[in-house]
Amino acid sequence: MGEVFIIKIAIVGAGAIGGLFGSLLHKGGENVTFVDINQEHIGVIQSVGLTVVRQSGNEVLKIKATTKIEEAGTPDLIIFAVKSYDNQQAAHDCLKIVGPNTIVLTVQNGIGNVDTLAAVLGANHIIAGTTAFGCTVLGPGKIKPSEKGSISIGELDGRITPRLEKVVAAFTRAGIEMHTSQNVDSLIWTKLLVNVGINALGAITLLTNGQLLEYEETESLQAAVVAEGAAVAKAKGIEFMTDDILQHVRVVAQGTYSNKASMRQDVERGSRTEVLAINGAIVAEGKKYGIPTPVNDTLTKLVKSIEKRGKI
Repeated sequence: MGEVFIIKIAIVGAGAIGGLFGSLLHKGGENVTFVDINQEHIGVIQSVGLTVVRQSGNEVLKIKATTKIEEAGTPDLIIFAVKSYDNQQAAHDCLKIVGPNTIVLTVQNGIGNVDTLAAVLGANHIIAGTTAFGCTVLGPGKIKPSEKGSISIGELDGRITPRLEKVVAAFTRAGIEMHTSQNVDSLIWTKLLVNVGINALGAITLLTNGQLLEYEETESLQAAVVAEGAAVAKAKGIEFMTDDILQHVRVVAQGTYSNKASMRQDVERGSRTEVLAINGAIVAEGKKYGIPTPVNDTLTKLVKSIEKRGKI
């Protein structure tokens, strides 16, 4: 058997997706450390372990975890998995551990994440992409991931580099389906339109992803917000990874029928959402190009109103 190359990985943001990736990479033999400011969550992982709930049964994984980012050392790879509104602070925190060759991977929802991280950490450190995995935080130290998923990543300049292949190899060893891309803008905007068409509607109606397709009203609203997003993308010169973006959104919604969108999970917890980086981003980009986005604007305002109301 050949030698397994173990890379040192810091997961910054140990919530749903961070917890999912960390658990899989840990099981794949990588040296993983969770970093999160949620003391209760980290405390449970430290004392009990991370509980991963799957159809085949629960497993408890003993993974290193800390609230002090300096304790993560200097990693080969930082997986940036905080909410978009925490990017600025978390990126500055990462300055304490980023080495000259540290890779910073973001597969966060929405747009603007790459620009924020690059401004603080340097674009030379950043690789980006998207994930088709879903995950729910059930409580402190406990997650329920989707059974299937994949990750697509690429360099900002489109090159297929040795460091990109190194990251792909680590995830592949963990049993994760990986894809490389030479156009990360297309990746990110294709995923953005999926989120635009599902997240806010799920947060407002409390319907599951698939249920959004079962009502004429939500199906019509979904088509409208996706059409606005597609018009903005066209103005920016961005091509999607699919010929029919609305059909792609609906295929994803149907394929994740019983999932609660992450934004719905946020409002159910009374937490802040990422709507400004998703539907709100379509509004902001639309203003730059003179493209009206009234439906995305309305949904953004409704979600922000629900945020301010808090948990019922």
